[in-house]
Amino acid sequence: MGKDYYNVLGIAKGASEDEIKKAYRKQALRFHPDKNESVGAEDKFKEIAEAYDVLSDAKKKDIYDRFGEEGLKGSADAGGHNGPSFNYTFNGDPHAIFAEFFGGRSPFDHLFSHNVEDDMDINNPFYPFGMGGMGGFHRSFKSYPGGLHRGHEKKKDPPVVHELKVSLEEVFSGCTKKMKISRKRLNPDGCTIRSEDKILTVDIKRGWKEGTKITFPREGDETPTNIPADVVFVVKDKPHPIFRREGSDIIYPAKISLKDALCGCTVSAPTLDGRTISVTSRDVVKPGTKKRIAGEGLPLSKYPGKRGDMILDFSVKFPENLGQNTRDALEQILPM
Repeated sequence: MGKDYYNVLGIAKGASEDEIKKAYRKQALRFHPDKNESVGAEDKFKEIAEAYDVLSDAKKKDIYDRFGEEGLKGSADAGGHNGPSFNYTFNGDPHAIFAEFFGGRSPFDHLFSHNVEDDMDINNPFYPFGMGGMGGFHRSFKSYPGGLHRGHEKKKDPPVVHELKVSLEEVFSGCTKKMKISRKRLNPDGCTIRSEDKILTVDIKRGWKEGTKITFPREGDETPTNIPADVVFVVKDKPHPIFRREGSDIIYPAKISLKDALCGCTVSAPTLDGRTISVTSRDVVKPGTKKRIAGEGLPLSKYPGKRGDMILDFSVKFPENLGQNTRDALEQILPM
């Protein structure tokens, strides 16, 4: 004869989900080893947890209702039931189940001033204090509307966002960044918390634009009451000593003299891959003139085999002062 999980919880077969929860609440509080020191209380507490683990799960409960413990634990065929293949073993921690149900490992510290008795209505949130016992009402109890129950859904924390600064050279070539984060994580008991460091590896792809987001799901802090937040890194360009970026193009500030601007010049411009290119202008260069050098910019993020352009942004350096002879000569040479 297999175990009668309904009898363990003190309810009839076919009990509703709410009745199963109420029964577990009553029996778990009654036989919890922290409050019940009688011989066998620990074993009874574990048996109650196993019964609740089965009856609170729709699939397990269905198999159990049809084929009993034998069918649930994989011996239905042997018993002649021709039931489905199922192999249940209770490997859970009864204290962890208790903690999940009540939202904390030990509600006794805040709620009870004496042992639970059979004739008390534990579904009444005021029973531990008597009708006039509200003076001892703890604020943590108020946070569980309707008394202690399992119905509090964990909510996911908002994303934790970090800037990930990269140089234009790193965007040009691609690179790997190792980012260390500190976070809180739950211990196996499901209640206590430890602090730990973790290294997250970010592969920076060639041509990634500023603002690109890299998400690591659920790598944030973990507590008994939350779903860990995603950790998000947002690409941010480091200031460059020479260039500035516009999308996949790079801007090179080409400073030339007034003479070069009027008479023509050749500018030697550096590139991101360490080369130098010569750009010759025969035209008069006005302040703000731009000259585009195709294919010398950053890789395109969607097509890393192609590249943007380098744009020479000319600025003309005027002389601080002119001698009278120079002024006279310019007046004769320059057009009106």
